[in-house]
Amino acid sequence: MTTSLSTVRDLLAQSHVFAGLPDGVLDQLAGCGTLHVFPAGESMFHTGQPAGTFQVVRHGRVSLEIAAPGREPIVVATRGEGEAVGWSWLFPPYRWHFDAIAIEPTGVINLDGECLRGKTLTDHELGYHLMSRFADLAIKDLELTQLQLLDVYGHVASR
Repeated sequence: MTTSLSTVRDLLAQSHVFAGLPDGVLDQLAGCGTLHVFPAGESMFHTGQPAGTFQVVRHGRVSLEIAAPGREPIVVATRGEGEAVGWSWLFPPYRWHFDAIAIEPTGVINLDGECLRGKTLTDHELGYHLMSRFADLAIKDLELTQLQLLDVYGHVASR
């Protein structure tokens, strides 16, 4: 799908994760972005696969899941409009830690992580903004995972 740079930039500026970023940073992000639609039920990525991109949800919903042997996948989080899906593209070894499934038809801004990592080598302001925003996302995902594990395994008595 061909999209203009200004369209991607405007959509990024409206997202929760990138709201309030300086214009120059939004321009850098937009240069690595394209628009994509995932049909309902389609996998966006799987645990262990190379993490070369991330998505910002424009519309629809995405389920982040952990495979659980002998049972249904555990839903760790759901992402919706304006939220980012995936942070593994930013941290070595650049492998996904969750599965992501489009729950319903989902339009995203697809951002190329390798393109952005390359830009951060020369634009430290971009690197700072990406790291601070995605570190926060990673921490929130880990906290949600902890809550899911408590739910799965129940309360463990203190020693």
